[in-house]
Order: sequence, then structure tokens, then C-alpha cells
Amino acid sequence: MSEPLRVWIDQELCTGDGLCVQYAPEVFEFDIDGLAYVKDGTGDLLEAPGARADVPDRFRLDVISSAKECPGDCIHVVSATDGREVAGPDA
Repeated sequence: MSEPLRVWIDQELCTGDGLCVQYAPEVFEFDIDGLAYVKDGTGDLLEAPGARADVPDRFRLDVISSAKECPGDCIHVVSATDGREVAGPDA
């Protein structure tokens, strides 16, 4: 079992390209402002800037891939235990 992960998006850097939504629509979604946000475990959009969501184990690779491929370098995947960035611009 791998360490639990959390993910958040820096909306100030989001370019709205939508790769994250394509990779993991269960975790990411666009809001009416055209920017991507994370969703909580029930599928509700977390609209507060910088809100963090737990990454379900079955979507780990999709979320990490979205962070690596994001043209805006705005997706941060961090360890839920110590906050260390494992994928994204600060990894």
C-alpha cells in the first residue's frame, strides 16, 4: 500500500486546458469560471482556492499523470502524512 495522497490546484496558474479533467474526471472538474477545481470524496466541487482533496487509491496514477502533464503547472499532489510534494511543480 502506498502512502495516502492529497491534491490541490493553484487556480491562479490554471490555463483551463482540461487535461486533468480528461485524466481523472472523478477528481477534477471545471467550474463556471473555466478553471479546474478538485472534488471531495462525494463528488462535490471544492471551490475554495487551494482546497485539498484526498486522492482515492484507484485514481492515484491518473492524478499524478495529470500533474505531470498539466501545461499550467498548477496541480500539486502531496503526501497526506507530511505534505511533501510528490508530483507537480514543486516535486
